[in-house]
Amino acid sequence: MKLVKSLLLGSAAGLIAVGGAQAADLPVKAKAVEYVKICSLYGAGFYYIPGTDTCIKLGGYLRAEVALNTNSDYGAQTTTNNGSRNRLTNYYTMRAREDLNIDTRTATEYGVVRTFFDGVFSWTTGNYQGLGSATGGTQYSGTLGLNAAATGLAGSSGGAVNSTDGNTSGGSLGVYYAFIQFAGFTMGKAVSQFDAPWTNYPGNNYDSLVGGSGTVTGVNQFSYTADFGQGITAAFSAEDATQYYQAGNLNMTGATAAGMVGGSYGTNSIGGSRSPNLVAMLRVDQAWGLFQASVAAHDNHVGYYGATEITGHPDDKWGWAVQLALSIKNIPTGAGDVINIQGVYTDGATRYNFQNLAGSTYSMFGNSGIAYQSVGFANAPDTVYVTGSSQETVKTWGFRGAYTHNWDPYWNTAIYGAYAQAQFGSLGKTTLCGVGGAAGVFGGLAGVTGCNPDFAIGQAGIITRWTPVKNLTFSADLAWTHLDQKYSGTVGVTPSSVTAKPTAFYELKDQDTITLLLRAQRNW
Repeated sequence: MKLVKSLLLGSAAGLIAVGGAQAADLPVKAKAVEYVKICSLYGAGFYYIPGTDTCIKLGGYLRAEVALNTNSDYGAQTTTNNGSRNRLTNYYTMRAREDLNIDTRTATEYGVVRTFFDGVFSWTTGNYQGLGSATGGTQYSGTLGLNAAATGLAGSSGGAVNSTDGNTSGGSLGVYYAFIQFAGFTMGKAVSQFDAPWTNYPGNNYDSLVGGSGTVTGVNQFSYTADFGQGITAAFSAEDATQYYQAGNLNMTGATAAGMVGGSYGTNSIGGSRSPNLVAMLRVDQAWGLFQASVAAHDNHVGYYGATEITGHPDDKWGWAVQLALSIKNIPTGAGDVINIQGVYTDGATRYNFQNLAGSTYSMFGNSGIAYQSVGFANAPDTVYVTGSSQETVKTWGFRGAYTHNWDPYWNTAIYGAYAQAQFGSLGKTTLCGVGGAAGVFGGLAGVTGCNPDFAIGQAGIITRWTPVKNLTFSADLAWTHLDQKYSGTVGVTPSSVTAKPTAFYELKDQDTITLLLRAQRNW
């Protein structure tokens, strides 16, 4: 019996040992999975970041488009190779773009803390960039490391070189918005508080409308917005002046007739940044629409009269701008129809009218029945001066607007227009055109019968959109731009070599251009 008992106990101990070893090999029970939860606090599309009380929303779009009769995407033929309208001018510009935005929000005892980022990845047709004439021929160099005698593509950022556009799998990266909002403050890169809610687009896709401010890719700022309830808000903002708002401070002492034909009225002598633009805005947002009033102050700070400090400098000159915007909804022509209009006046703050994507420099060539070709040119800087003088501001005014009609849930059409006028003071007119328009840098040239640097831009367009399924839209946008310049006569001149125009007689004449944008866009 003792032998049997010993065997049984030994076997049990062995089984327990083996069982313990097997138990040690079993996996530890996993923790419960934290599934992503919907966050309903801030509207559709938000989700809680797992393990936090922060909500996040991802969004964006993919866009494919072609702009016809332009060297840019998407503007008029107004300057350099675009305005020359010869073999250096693109017949089309194509772009593919992916936009990505990230919106995060967290509820705190101070209110919602929000961060927002919007970036774009783009591929755009390049432009030809002229270097002038050499060895009896016109040479052009691009960004691909080509021989100077070859023809190469330059980048697409407003004619500036961008080496990535020429690479097989290159492209360009842009940061539109990157800001924090907390307790009424906005800090970072966001749309200017001066802008109307539709920025450059009262009803259009066309980027280059004059007649108002538009910072569609954001401007660095430090702003505070007060909410008074009932749809009434006010904002006060300090905004970076260097990115969007410097139309030029021109020392006209260096102006030449050839430079003026190219849209250059002297040497741009902007100094270092000294003060941000100061902006205030009041907005009333109701069911019937919206009303907004905006004002801004802009410091014009220039360098020296000459190459060194001892040449002296003019004092700073503050400019200002005021803008009114109105949106009318629920009009009787149809559900969702809307009218958006705005008007602006500037004095030494031109970019609040001739906004950054529109520009304020013009040099446009066309046909002529009495000369080699015709040319229209103009420039609207913030201020002008000559060596020894103070700065003189350039005054502008303008407006833009659109009416959008929805034919049905799938189709809509908008008609839009804009107008802007620039006016020089006595110093600018006397220097460029002399007293009575018969002297000065340009007015005294043989063949000039009228000389006045004042000018106007008129624009009109129509766009139709088709949305066959939700968030997929096809559109066609046709835009016309007219330069109404105040020079007249026929003058012998050598235009800028960038345009490949010869020394010849040119008729001074108003100019027109038409562009068409075809776009497909999928929002998500």
